[in-house]
Amino acid sequence: MALTREFRETIQARAERDPAFRKALFTEALNAYLAGDEATGKAVLKDLIHATIGFEELARLVDRPSKSLHRMLGPKGSPKAANFFAIVRALQKKVRVRLTVRAA
Repeated sequence: MALTREFRETIQARAERDPAFRKALFTEALNAYLAGDEATGKAVLKDLIHATIGFEELARLVDRPSKSLHRMLGPKGSPKAANFFAIVRALQKKVRVRLTVRAA
């Protein structure tokens, strides 16, 4: 299901003003992905990218075409580990959120 412009604008506005919300989006994306729910993980990661740095800037930071990043994070996409972690590193810097892994 495609997101409406109003929804994206709402998410973007909240992400711009609320660092805890940015952190929650990022955390949710990675937790879902690592728990095996790649579809949700990629969808939330795309929301975070749209709401913060955008795909064009991300493409520049990870040295990958924007269209390639869209495909990687699309429903049928399957990013290689190196590309996925390049995206995560770039987002951590730009979003100013530092995530760490802890055993539960």
